[in-house]
Amino acid sequence: MDKVVIAIDAMGGDHGIDVTIPATVDVMNDYSNLHVILVGDEKLLSNTLSQYPDNICRRITIQHASQVVNMEDKPSMALRGKKDSSMRVAINMVKENQANACVSAGNTGALMATARFVLKTIPGINRPAICAVLPTITGHTHMLDLGANVDLSAEHLFEFAVMGSVLSEAIDNIDKPTVGLLNIGEEELKGNEQVQNAASLLSESNLNYYGFIEGDDIYKGTVNVVVCDGFIGNIALKTSEGVAKMIGYYLKKEFKRNLFSKLAGLIALPVLNSFKKRVDPREYNGASLLGLRGIVIKSHGGADKVSYAQAIREAILEVEKNVPELISKKIEKLLVKDKVA
Repeated sequence: MDKVVIAIDAMGGDHGIDVTIPATVDVMNDYSNLHVILVGDEKLLSNTLSQYPDNICRRITIQHASQVVNMEDKPSMALRGKKDSSMRVAINMVKENQANACVSAGNTGALMATARFVLKTIPGINRPAICAVLPTITGHTHMLDLGANVDLSAEHLFEFAVMGSVLSEAIDNIDKPTVGLLNIGEEELKGNEQVQNAASLLSESNLNYYGFIEGDDIYKGTVNVVVCDGFIGNIALKTSEGVAKMIGYYLKKEFKRNLFSKLAGLIALPVLNSFKKRVDPREYNGASLLGLRGIVIKSHGGADKVSYAQAIREAILEVEKNVPELISKKIEKLLVKDKVA
């Protein structure tokens, strides 16, 4: 298998090197072809790496960066005022072909703004989108956009559908993944003008367009790709996370209520652990910034070691599948078709 080089924004996120380095080492133990560039404070990174085996450290390079993008930094400030941040330097390494992909748990807005400025978008793509994998009854689905874009046209939603379809086909090995537009109802007359016009574009395309879907269809696994604008997508995602936390909270509370409920909880523990593993958000961490001329993966800011490792694995998979090139070819075919028409 060919060598894969990932640039890690080692300082980004809520926990920085306490998570990024252990997660990186765990993944490197599973991928002998993986080489990593840790970007951040050179002295701090060197001291931390000294704790790990030489056979791992030989495949790790340190790239010094003197600044860190904080979670509260505005995207414009990070873009103009922190040109030597670990985030910016890691993305630069993708542009300069020193790395195949970048992984960061840093500020989402800053990451998207910086990545778009440095890498630029694929020809034919006007807006990059954040795409993540969500668990469903039937397996999982890819959903985009999850917060990068709010005011969108029908053409933007169509581009998202193309990118999501390409990603699903490449990552999941699905021939012609089904694509659904998230709407307030399945009926053809429902939805705003943008959604209605996007539906017309998708119906006339060669994508496997399913039609309108509702919120409950996301987790039922009705389609392989769910398309919506970033405002709706982010609310849907955060609402889902909130519901999951609420269910977990009340389950624990009820099982601790009295001696009998504690005994029932003990008996049910294997089932609860199996359920937790099946829907564990850590296993789905790693959102793709699709539409860029390079691979950038966004990890959850509060990711632990297990969760961050999953984001790195997502980057490796997209490198091996060469997702940006696949999207570029798909978009190019569609543009040629439009010109002929």
